Amino acid sequence: MNNYTLSFRETDKAKLQLVGGKGANLGELSKISGIRVPEGFCVTTEAYKKIILDLPEFQACLEELAGIAADETEKIREVSKKMRSMLESASIPDDIKKEIADRVSQLGVENAYAIRSSATAEDLPTASFAGQQDTYLNVIGMDAILKNIRCCWGSLFTERAVVYRKQNGFDHTKVYLSVVVQKMVFPEAAGIMFTADPITGNRKTVSVDAGFGMGEALVSGLVTADNYKMHAGVITDKKISAKKLAIYALKEGGTEEKAVEPGRQNKQALTDDQILRLERAGRGIEAYFGCPQDIEWCLYEDTFFFVQSRPITTLYPLPKVSDDKNHLYMSFSHQQMMTDVMRPLGLSMFALLGDNDQIISVGGRMYGDLSADAASPVGKAIVLKTIGLADPLMLSAFEKVFKRKDFMRNLSRNGKKFFSLGSGYFSLELFRQIIKISRDNDGSIVPALMRRFGQSTADFAEKIKQYSGDGLFGYIIDYQKELRRDMYDPQSMAAIFAGTMAASWLNKRARKWFGEKNVCDSLTQSAKYNITAQMGLDLLDVADVVRKYPDMVAALTNAKDENFYDGLNGETAEAIRGYLTKYGMRCTGEIDITRSRFNEQPTTLAPLILNNVRGCAEGERRVRVEKGLKTAHEKENEILAKLHGRRAKQARKKISVLRNFTGYREYPKYLMISRYWVIKQALLREAEKLVQNNVIEQKEDVYYLSFEEFREAALTNRLDYGVIRARRAEYEMYKKLTPPRALTSDGEAVAGEYGNTVPVGALAGIPVSGGTAEGRARVILSMEDARMEEGDILVTAFTDPSWTPVFVSIKGLVTEVGGMLTHGSVIAREYGLPAVVGVENATRLIRDGQRVRINGSDGYVELL
Repeated sequence: MNNYTLSFRETDKAKLQLVGGKGANLGELSKISGIRVPEGFCVTTEAYKKIILDLPEFQACLEELAGIAADETEKIREVSKKMRSMLESASIPDDIKKEIADRVSQLGVENAYAIRSSATAEDLPTASFAGQQDTYLNVIGMDAILKNIRCCWGSLFTERAVVYRKQNGFDHTKVYLSVVVQKMVFPEAAGIMFTADPITGNRKTVSVDAGFGMGEALVSGLVTADNYKMHAGVITDKKISAKKLAIYALKEGGTEEKAVEPGRQNKQALTDDQILRLERAGRGIEAYFGCPQDIEWCLYEDTFFFVQSRPITTLYPLPKVSDDKNHLYMSFSHQQMMTDVMRPLGLSMFALLGDNDQIISVGGRMYGDLSADAASPVGKAIVLKTIGLADPLMLSAFEKVFKRKDFMRNLSRNGKKFFSLGSGYFSLELFRQIIKISRDNDGSIVPALMRRFGQSTADFAEKIKQYSGDGLFGYIIDYQKELRRDMYDPQSMAAIFAGTMAASWLNKRARKWFGEKNVCDSLTQSAKYNITAQMGLDLLDVADVVRKYPDMVAALTNAKDENFYDGLNGETAEAIRGYLTKYGMRCTGEIDITRSRFNEQPTTLAPLILNNVRGCAEGERRVRVEKGLKTAHEKENEILAKLHGRRAKQARKKISVLRNFTGYREYPKYLMISRYWVIKQALLREAEKLVQNNVIEQKEDVYYLSFEEFREAALTNRLDYGVIRARRAEYEMYKKLTPPRALTSDGEAVAGEYGNTVPVGALAGIPVSGGTAEGRARVILSMEDARMEEGDILVTAFTDPSWTPVFVSIKGLVTEVGGMLTHGSVIAREYGLPAVVGVENATRLIRDGQRVRINGSDGYVELL
């Protein structure tokens, strides 16, 4: 017998390329003690390969399909229909027919079978492909079996399957199809079991959907299933639905829908005993596979049969813990406005800077373990106060967890506290400097700090050139102490606190004294020394140069990174080079050192410059700065006119402190990113040596190594390249996940809610820059795609300083992540743009091009 068929007992995960994901999982499932799997076999991918080898026209279609984009639906429909037709009408060679017939004979020709597709890119830990290929039930007789096997082969090229593979980066020519032929079970009830809650991610909760008859009624959405939740042998929740329809098998083959008797519709599909038996079986299957499972089951004569088990691919990963205690994690990535996945080198470099072993990598993002903080009443209060200032949604999530007495009772107390007076930049000198700066209000402090740190960066850029090889890595590690010292310099941090505290004082007093909210939104416009705000304004100056030369618009439109300056005239090239000298180290997600900087990808700036040329008049920078200064001065005079005596004197002093120091808040991050750029260039020189020594294929491969792994590879000139491939695949998988703000060691992604009242149908968020704006929503996930027009409202996941040049072209801002003091909020106030941040799922709930109204004073977005 050739390897055109394999029984389930002959199949396991090692034979994935022969039997596909579904077949491999059924083979493994059949080996678990006490688990009943209906008998069957797989028609292997070797049979499929032999079929398509004899179809030259099919190969031509495969090549054509490779050149079609995922959004070219008409072309995909046309080509895939032709491919399906070829496979469904293909002649099956006699040797393959014989093997199939022999297997069916052993199981019983008279039996009914389920014929199911099993692709090699299916039911994998990284991609489920659920429902992408076809299933045929209650198939009776050899002719019908062979016909439906051909139909399964054809279903590899349904339109939905082709688009799904394209979207997930799978090569059609490398995906093959096996067909599962399995004896039918005719159940009284059937459904799906998740060994982790698919909604919350809680690994300790088992969730079961159940209905009468065959499971296809649930899968196809014909009925709403019962849902049962279990935890450690206890049913914790039941939702019993009215199950009005069920699917049953016909004696002659095929299936039919039947109405469920009225008296039975609202009864549990399973008894309590059956529910708990199912939970125990599910935990056994999960233990065998080693990860949470999505399991298809059916019940026949009080016996459970299992017809599929696949990994749940949508769960957010869990951190590894060394104890049996509960742990509570905060998303540090949300705090840093960087919820995109980070590569290993970026994560380890940021951790090196932070020098905090509480920062851990989870799903390619940064999390902090707050268990030790939350385990004490004082620590819990500090957590709530600190998080509440930054992110109300995260605060709400933590408040929920703190109310769970059983969870809190078993909270881990090991490890360092995340928030403590002995950590980070808190020191007595800091508090002394805050008092001094707030009292003296010396406006020369900020420019002096900027000159000192600018010179320090220049000195570092020269000194690092002296190092190479292992010495370079050692120097970078040692240098982190100096970088931390500069970033957390007490005088520097005190200058930031002085501005922040003045803003808080003014906002509170203005509201108390004359009922006005957020007066600082006006008072901070066109503030001095804001390096991030200047970045957007400076690009307006570049646009003024470009607009003088109409041919430069075409040159920038067609520019490529590798020869960016070739088509530019001298003045335009000089203007852009000057801009990049000051800001070229910036980029979206810039705390990840592996992200491409403006210096490396200058074409990122081209659409932003052209937006300014089209949407702004010459001299726009001066107009905007003067308008902001006028708004700030008018607001100051308005406030002082309402006050007298001591109050007027206090307010005048606070406004002066605010104007002198509020803009400086953006500088420490600019300082850090400037030094990161110096470090990155040095590291890439070492990566280039690894390429030359054939250790890696391209210098960017080092992005998938930690800093220490990179150092080891550079020292030994050896590396297991499989690590790079595995990390790259992991990175692609993590990109698809949405990181939760709060995560427990049970795997639960805890969601928060806002307390503010908003109009019906509006989306709630945090009001961070006052005023209202109405316009067209531009939903943009990547700054490279920013094509804005005057009056547009930017809707995106998050913004960091690199987005600032976009702000000069918009009317308002909506983000999914952010707080009152995050970069986007600061710049929105600086530019006088209404802004609402922290709007959950804004990029999914708001359609690109939809008209919206945002209220930056009360914190909501209306969909018009």
